[in-house]
Amino acid sequence: MQSATTPVVKDIVLVGGGHSHVSVLRRFGMAPLPGVRLTLITRDIHTPYSGMLPGYIAGHYRCDDCHIDLGPLARFAGARLYHAEVEGLDLGDRQVITAERPPIPFDLLSINIGSRPRTIDVPGALEHAMPVKPIDLWLKRWEALQQRVIDSTGDFRVTIVGGGAGGVELALSTQHRLRALLRERGDDPHRIKYELLTDRDDIFPTHNAGVRRRFRRILGERAITLLTEHKVTAVDADQVHIEGYASRPCDAVMWVTQASAPNWPRDAGLDVDQEGFIRVDDTLRSTSHPDVFAAGDVAAMSDPRPKSGVFAVRQGPVLAENLRRAATGKTLRQYRPQRNFLGLISTGDRYAIASRGNWSLEGAWLWTIKDWIDRRFMARFNELPQMADESVPELAAGVADQAAIKELSTLAMRCGGCGAKVGSGVLSRVMQRLPGRTRDDVLIGLDAPDDAAVFQIPPDKLVVQSVDYFRAFLDDPYTFGKIAANHALGDIFAMGADAQSALAIATVPYGREVIVEQTLYDVMTGALEMLDDAGAVLAGGHSSEGAELAFGLTVNGLIGRDTLLRKGGLQPGDALILTKPIGTGTLFAADMRQRAKGRWIDGAIQHMVQSNRIGARCLQEHGVNACTDVTGFGLLGHLVEMTRAAGVDAELTIDAIPLLDGAGQTVAAGILSSLQPQNLRLRRAVRDHERIGTHPHYPLLFDPQTAGGLLAGIPSAQADTCVTKLKANGYPQTAIIGRAMPRSDAAAPISIRV
Repeated sequence: MQSATTPVVKDIVLVGGGHSHVSVLRRFGMAPLPGVRLTLITRDIHTPYSGMLPGYIAGHYRCDDCHIDLGPLARFAGARLYHAEVEGLDLGDRQVITAERPPIPFDLLSINIGSRPRTIDVPGALEHAMPVKPIDLWLKRWEALQQRVIDSTGDFRVTIVGGGAGGVELALSTQHRLRALLRERGDDPHRIKYELLTDRDDIFPTHNAGVRRRFRRILGERAITLLTEHKVTAVDADQVHIEGYASRPCDAVMWVTQASAPNWPRDAGLDVDQEGFIRVDDTLRSTSHPDVFAAGDVAAMSDPRPKSGVFAVRQGPVLAENLRRAATGKTLRQYRPQRNFLGLISTGDRYAIASRGNWSLEGAWLWTIKDWIDRRFMARFNELPQMADESVPELAAGVADQAAIKELSTLAMRCGGCGAKVGSGVLSRVMQRLPGRTRDDVLIGLDAPDDAAVFQIPPDKLVVQSVDYFRAFLDDPYTFGKIAANHALGDIFAMGADAQSALAIATVPYGREVIVEQTLYDVMTGALEMLDDAGAVLAGGHSSEGAELAFGLTVNGLIGRDTLLRKGGLQPGDALILTKPIGTGTLFAADMRQRAKGRWIDGAIQHMVQSNRIGARCLQEHGVNACTDVTGFGLLGHLVEMTRAAGVDAELTIDAIPLLDGAGQTVAAGILSSLQPQNLRLRRAVRDHERIGTHPHYPLLFDPQTAGGLLAGIPSAQADTCVTKLKANGYPQTAIIGRAMPRSDAAAPISIRV
């Protein structure tokens, strides 16, 4: 893995998690290039393997069997994982543009985003058909379609548009699954009626006559009507219109036609072919921009090949090597696509047809071979070796950018004290790029050159102040900035206050000036988004350079004396409400070990960037008596603080406590936060903790949270209404997890029931 202490010389940005890029990530993980940082931008955290999707659709595989988890793979490669969809490129300034975050700069860019079926030129296709790509959206619609079929009566007509390998496989696999579902329910499987339409004179145009003959026979055996030379000209909700023929009635349309490319490569100025695919030479480098590479379906070579995952897989090793060579100024390697390749095409059931050159075979044994090959391929990316961090003996060795190396050669002599501050030029440029915000009660802030910020306090208000600061636990500075700011603001909202202002402190890793600037800009942009949402302004701060990224805020809030919320206000009989699920500590500990699924971490992040502001307001509207935010001491630690301050006991229902997806699995695997042992000392506050300690969720009571939810005591008469309102306001896992009890003679104030 990339050493965290190695200053970054060059940024390689990978757009898309396709078959070529997963190979790039694995190879860089096995052999990192010092001084080179990878960033993966992907709209999908789990990337599907095309070879196994028909089997998944047919019901032979689970979702995880046929998806490559980009979370652990990116961590293995030392790559930053940005969950976003690319909307454009600024090739002049070398930046990738997304809607979700600040522009991402690159020195080298690689694009591997696949293709999509062409629907734009067929009226109604986008509205009424199910394009097979992007596959994650198709799979969601596929789940809904299965339910529609189950709920239907009489004939259900499915139309597949597209006669290539993808269309035929989709017809056979979806029919197999739908028939099986009806059969399991005692329904007639033959009421599912299938038609496959193609505008060509035959199916499988890129395969040999034997393959076409075998699949025509199988389509006939499965009662799938094949209509060739039927060009679909429009799609309605209940029919497809065909050039030269009467329209065909249908209940569902699946679209698997000629591949198309997104518009943004062309709009950015990359050299593209007539269909919009990026033209590359035989090294997979753009023919117009030497710092851009492309692979897989989105790439157009001078010697074209079918849009198939087979070629993207073979391009992966060459792409990885050429990105490495381009970063070090070496001659690039040529990619030579194979003329013939073995295709193993499934028929819906556990049966397959083999295609290579001019020959073909079929049989159940071929499906067994295909299954073995596919599982072995997936294991390369989902069963990663454990890599130990190693210090790099020579700074940025092998990197060809001599100017960058000269700049970095001064890093070993960095000063301490005020000499460790980020340079004034960098800081000035960052502040100029950030949007300016003002408040009337912030008299002196960032807009003035004075030595300190000055705030005005209204005579009827109290100042609420809190500070939080911690080192980054994920490689995305923008998202980290959002989480850190949200975490700091949580204390203000838990007290019932409105946020007014903040002072920031940031430590940015050593590196080239341009990279230090971008890192500081990204983390500050994320933080400012959260401050803006809270109505607060950034009034000043301090920045310095250090070994790793760290960030924090001192946040000021304002509140009336009579509306201040305290932990000690808990009353016997109050319902205990928790607004967010717990489990961030164990999940990110697992992520550091490459043991957490990407979707678990992505789900945790979505909760960590969710503000408690609206939740706190909702609690106040329902007569909250006491409140705190759940952070580093864990749920139990913060509850103990409340009971001690209020002089009450509490009873928790452990099975009612909401958990983040995956937290139960990582705790069961014995993966705990490094802070867990200290928090566990509070088990003495739990009655009969030895008995309840066997419950699988018991360790999560001590799990430290980052940007956790609010734990509140609400009068029991208001609790159900409050929970309903919180869920409606964007806290869907809000739950009543227990109640406050009168103080007893027991030494331990907390009792837990299942």
